[in-house]
Amino acid sequence: MTILEYLRRILILCLLMACTAVNASFEEEDIKLVYKFDMKTEVMPALWRQTQQAFNEAEELEADYILIHMNTYGGLVQAADSIRTKIINTPTPVIVFIDNNAISAGALIAIAAQQIYMRPGASIGAATVVDATGAEVPDKFQSFMRAAMRATAESHGKDTLVTETDTLIKWFRDPVIAEAMVDPSVEIPGIIEAGKVLTLTSEEAIAAGYSEGMASTIDEVLQKAGVANYEIVEYELTTMEAIIGFLIHPIFQSVLIMVIIGGLYFELQTPGIGFPFGMAFLAAVLYFAPLYLEGIAQNWEIALFIVGIILLAIEIFAIPGFGVAGIAGLVLMVSGLTLAMIDNIVWEFEGVGLTIFIRSLLLVVFSSFVALVASISASRKLLDTTVFSHLVLNSIQDKEQGYIGVDNQYRGLVGKTGVASTSLRPSGRVEIEYEQYDAKSLVGFIDKGEKVKVVKFETGQIYVVKE
Repeated sequence: MTILEYLRRILILCLLMACTAVNASFEEEDIKLVYKFDMKTEVMPALWRQTQQAFNEAEELEADYILIHMNTYGGLVQAADSIRTKIINTPTPVIVFIDNNAISAGALIAIAAQQIYMRPGASIGAATVVDATGAEVPDKFQSFMRAAMRATAESHGKDTLVTETDTLIKWFRDPVIAEAMVDPSVEIPGIIEAGKVLTLTSEEAIAAGYSEGMASTIDEVLQKAGVANYEIVEYELTTMEAIIGFLIHPIFQSVLIMVIIGGLYFELQTPGIGFPFGMAFLAAVLYFAPLYLEGIAQNWEIALFIVGIILLAIEIFAIPGFGVAGIAGLVLMVSGLTLAMIDNIVWEFEGVGLTIFIRSLLLVVFSSFVALVASISASRKLLDTTVFSHLVLNSIQDKEQGYIGVDNQYRGLVGKTGVASTSLRPSGRVEIEYEQYDAKSLVGFIDKGEKVKVVKFETGQIYVVKE
């Protein structure tokens, strides 16, 4: 082998090694980061907060795609609207994989994504706004949802097709189909007839342009989306987030309201800071704290509740009867509990905010009523039992047996003399046999230092005259 041939082989070997390094470098650069986020719960404020965290983390990681793995029957409209707005405004392409259902609020979120893939047998649609009982709310509430669905579909844009005879507009997602998922009066030939709310199957969604295809796994979704070389990073729900999500669930909120009202009732029956107050205080913290962390409850709403408790306590302990302070206290307490569970952003929505407010108000009023009834019933049963019967006085003290409601010592003062310790105008204090007593002048005023005589004892009061 000549020196020239040897050098040629070395050169070829170096070129091969360089090409291999370049290819490896390109392969590394071609790896796409896919950020996966599950939406498999009710669309509630907790899901909206988690969505913000997930999208922020995806942005920090510079993810190439965000993949939402969805299976939901819907939830609160304001939370869904916030999530779909986040999806529309994020610069990172969003892919939704409907594993089973994207119903109601879930449909609004799904159609905000750039690409939708559905598992065979999945469905999307049925976005009519309903109340807590499942009944349709009035049309002014549906109007917001119809507009939100249309606007979301329109956000994906359209193509203008010019032919020799006409100009056609082809939407990427047809807004009329989105509106038909809310309004049963919308009729689309070949898709839905009037009088029915539209829900699309996987096959129907593909035909209507509301799905890019069917897939059974995440890998299949990404393959059909054209993402070949990828790495998946999943959003992980922290323990604190799981606890918060549990605490702000309407059922648990109802239980906390019952504990708050019940604890306050028992505390007012037995004055002094004790166990009932402690339970009510703990329940109030568990009620307001997660809502505050979620950004739903505001400082002034918590203040309303606290001021309400103060006014109610003043009415009970300082002002006889039950009047303005007591009524105002109850109103402020109910208002604080109700408004704290409503995201302030709902007031920007025409009509929808009223529905959410009424639903929250009914929850608070119903829970408070149940708590009061249960507390009154429980208090009677507890005090009737052998264990708790010592807490109340059950014996009868008859007058015929010598029991009286005042101290006999005061009756024995009638006829005795003393000195006015203070001016009596007409009430004051007198000193009789080196003891101080409250007294009232029977006739006129008596100056301090004048001699007095006890002439009468009546209804627990000593009456004196000048000696």
